[in-house]
Amino acid sequence: MPQTTPAASDDSRTRFGFPAIARKKVSAAFDGGRMTCDGGVLLLSQAERLMGICERLAACIADPRDPSRIVHSLTDILRARVLAIACGYEDADDLDTLRDDPGFRLALGKLPGSGAGLASQPTMSRWENAPTTRELARMMVAMVDVYCASYPAAPAAVTLDIDDTCDVVHGYQQLSFWNGHHGERCFLPIHVYDTATGRPVAMLLRTGKTPSGAEAAGHIRRLIRHIRRHWPDTHITIRGDGHYGRPEVMTFCEAHGIDYVFGLPTNAALRTDPEIVKVADACAVKRAEGNHVVLRNYTQTRYGAKSWNCQRRVVARIEASILGMDIRYVVTSLEEGSAEHIYDTLYCARGRAENLIKLHKAQLASDRTSCRSANANQMRLILHTAAFWLMWRIQQAIPKAKALASAEFATLRLRLLKVAARVIESASRIRVAFASACPDAAVFRTIAAALRSAPT
Repeated sequence: MPQTTPAASDDSRTRFGFPAIARKKVSAAFDGGRMTCDGGVLLLSQAERLMGICERLAACIADPRDPSRIVHSLTDILRARVLAIACGYEDADDLDTLRDDPGFRLALGKLPGSGAGLASQPTMSRWENAPTTRELARMMVAMVDVYCASYPAAPAAVTLDIDDTCDVVHGYQQLSFWNGHHGERCFLPIHVYDTATGRPVAMLLRTGKTPSGAEAAGHIRRLIRHIRRHWPDTHITIRGDGHYGRPEVMTFCEAHGIDYVFGLPTNAALRTDPEIVKVADACAVKRAEGNHVVLRNYTQTRYGAKSWNCQRRVVARIEASILGMDIRYVVTSLEEGSAEHIYDTLYCARGRAENLIKLHKAQLASDRTSCRSANANQMRLILHTAAFWLMWRIQQAIPKAKALASAEFATLRLRLLKVAARVIESASRIRVAFASACPDAAVFRTIAAALRSAPT
């Protein structure tokens, strides 16, 4: 009996069929050779090396391994993990199946057909759990440094949006806490974005309860201190919802020349303020007389709560409708600008930060904080933020006239990263052959050229 050869028993060469086309038989097999489904990972690799994110992060972690026995450098381990996250492989388990993917091997500077592959899942998991609290603090500072370095020169002014988001836990993990508002055991990590440009600034894992004024002020103080090392003269405005309109936060901002625009929860004193009551009554009467479905007006007052050390400017957005009266309040240090401008143009623009949080959580899976250790989950949050930076950098390289310039990360991944390519290695060169019919070939080529020539 003839023996079955390994090639004949290889499942990848097993043929299967599809319906015939024009009387021609259609058969298929996974025998196309050295190909990758993630050809766009090479774009991510160029962006990462230009920004130097993984080198910055690796420099913050002590590596106790014997240098003579190291196969995968710490930078390459982190780089592989971040590139995989950006390509949609959010679990470390996925690295076991990507170890010999020729696209990822090229992205890490390895030959596609020889040498060690990518680091395995156990290696990734060990390094996710390795950093100490102090090392994680240094890594968070490094991410702020990445943010500042992303500007070619210090900007005249920036507005930073701060917000927290519900991250439902996967069990009784460190820092998990029951949150009555969300009805879940969760974390409430703090996200900070430069919303006008879509840049991530800082991400901090924390327990599932609303931050106190002292805690929020402490986080903002440390963030401002790190930014000021790079930009001593940049005017900074902090923007957030009512969680951050606390006296400790406002006092810190006023003492350090930081402007703020914060939501302000309603209370009995605001509801009975003479100026607000007068404008609200006039708005309701005008709506009824004009038979409008909804009518909006704005006003402002000076208000000082008992816990405040002074009176501050409060802007009220008044909306009368057939359903009743709705009044929202904003407290601000800005003395210029109308009440309408403060609320509609400045405060409402923070909604963009919520969209960025959705990109971070839903499209880069940064809520996969399923480790038992809080440090390991903070490490994951940092790695997913690094992947956010790479996607942002790819987006910035797209010509503004193209529709993809304003696309979400999931669309960018589908159109630019999930691109099949054949990797051909010869004695003197490596050629990556993309599909001739790739619909975004021109944009892909433009991005590759822009990242190659971009300044570091």
